[in-house]
Parts: sequence; structure tokens; C-alpha cells
Amino acid sequence: MARRVAIVEDDFDQRENYRDALQKSGYEVDTYKNRPEALEGMRESMPDLAILDIMLENEMDGGFDLCRDLRSLSPTLPIIFLTARDTDIDRVSGLRLDAWDYLTKPLNMQFLSVRINSLFRIVDSLGQSADEQSSSDTLTIDDLEINEDSMAICWKGKELSLTLTEFWLIESMARHPGHVKTYENMMQITRQSYVERNTINGYIRRIRNKFKEIDPDFKNIQTVFGVGYKWNTGE
Repeated sequence: MARRVAIVEDDFDQRENYRDALQKSGYEVDTYKNRPEALEGMRESMPDLAILDIMLENEMDGGFDLCRDLRSLSPTLPIIFLTARDTDIDRVSGLRLDAWDYLTKPLNMQFLSVRINSLFRIVDSLGQSADEQSSSDTLTIDDLEINEDSMAICWKGKELSLTLTEFWLIESMARHPGHVKTYENMMQITRQSYVERNTINGYIRRIRNKFKEIDPDFKNIQTVFGVGYKWNTGE
């Protein structure tokens, strides 16, 4: 069965160009011209992947707002921002909303198709990893509990409110306590094509703060200066 991609783009010609290119690549395509229309359509039927412009009709940050809405509906939906806004501030804002990628216009249609195919391979690999574990299988490391099936993490019996990227980063560190995850490793773990060290540092800072909301004395994520981070069991 063909994967279904949703495109949210207010420019008619661009929207149709994306539709034609992706249909030729074998995808089913839904198109929307604004945020309310897209949110209504995706609430009724969630696509396998969504491509969002940021500026949608009279909403300067409509794509950002739509991304927040979609994340509340589906924490694991692959989302790509495809926009003419190319500032670092916009890129960081998009990735902080847990988008899987941030691409700027103009864009080669063949590249877009290849990038979507790459993200679907990641989705498939995540699904295979989950299938290898029983739904009741929980990784427990001292006070940390990680449930791969539900993508939930608990600390001292309390569940953290995490984005998908934050889950991936914690899981990758905690699965191998004491082993250093380099910045390069962590960039790959985010599944994003545009990631800098400062972005990783920002993710870790927010993760630490979420642990400290539960446990003010939390110190299990250790910084290895200039290299990366590791999970410290405290032993």
C-alpha cells in the first residue's frame, strides 16, 4: 500500500508541483492551502508524513502552529518544514518543535522525494526495533524506566513529558550507561539533516530541566566537554 503524504502550501502552483512530483514517486498525496483546512483533514485521517510551509495565507507562523497541533495528535508523525524562510532562528524554531527536517526553497523535486524516502526508511527501522520487543518489555536502569513500545520514560515512578527527539536522545544514552555519545552520534540520533552542537546542547538542557522538575538533585546526564554526553548511573 502506497504511503500517504500531506502537503500544506498556500501557493497553488508550488502545491501542485509537489503533488505531481510525489505522485510520480509512488506516493498518495493530500494537499491543503491553509492551517485550519489541514488540521481538519489530518484529524480525520492522519497521513504517513506531513510537509509544511511556515507562512500560510495570512498566518506568518501558521506552519509552526500547525506543527504543534499535529504533535499533540501524533508525537511520532514525520514532519518536514519546506519554506522560503532560511534564517537560523527559524531553523532552530522548527527543530525545537520536533520536526524531522527543515528544507528551504527553491528545492529540487528529486531531492525532496529522496529525502522523504529516507525518512520512511527510518520509520520502518523504528517499527522493526519495536517489533523485536514485547509490548510489556521495559528497560529499567536504577530509577529510569524506558518503554520502547509506548515511547514513554519514567523517572522515580513519574512519567516525563518528552518530544520524540528527546526520547531518542535519552534512550540512546541510557541504553549504554557510562559510554560517551559524541555530538556526531547524537546528531544522527535526532534523524534531522540540519543539526549543530548548540542544537544538541539545547536538547540536553531541556531534558535535564524535565528530569529536575521531578528530581531537583538529578545529575545522571554528564557532560563530556568538547565531545558529547553520557548517562551516569552514579555508581
